[in-house]
Amino acid sequence: MNCTQAVLSTYGRRYGLDPEIALRMSGAFGSGMGMGETCGAVTGALMVIGLKHSNVSGSMLLSRDRTEDVAHEFVERFKALHGTVVCRELLGCDVTTPDGLKTAKQEKHFKKRCPEYVKDAALILEEILKD
Repeated sequence: MNCTQAVLSTYGRRYGLDPEIALRMSGAFGSGMGMGETCGAVTGALMVIGLKHSNVSGSMLLSRDRTEDVAHEFVERFKALHGTVVCRELLGCDVTTPDGLKTAKQEKHFKKRCPEYVKDAALILEEILKD
């Protein structure tokens, strides 16, 4: 299970998203969308924020503004903890390269660092979702 899957499958069910569908739809988002970009835990959290605050009918403009405000707050809180939301910067190596992936595996980043990012994303989400 990747970081996006961990966050989305856990929190998505609160907003009617079937856990199996959450796992399937977020399968390509791990390791910063497979490109070392935005951390999967962040991506999963942003999806959850969209599930809670986005509206597909009625006042879409108001829901879009609220969704973007909450998403911005989440990202800023995550950055305050870790300095970035970029996977390769969080891990200290580029997992899209053979050497970077080797380093991440040897140093057990996926088992040590990534769970911390998922945990922190979950803690921030818990606070933000209360509103």
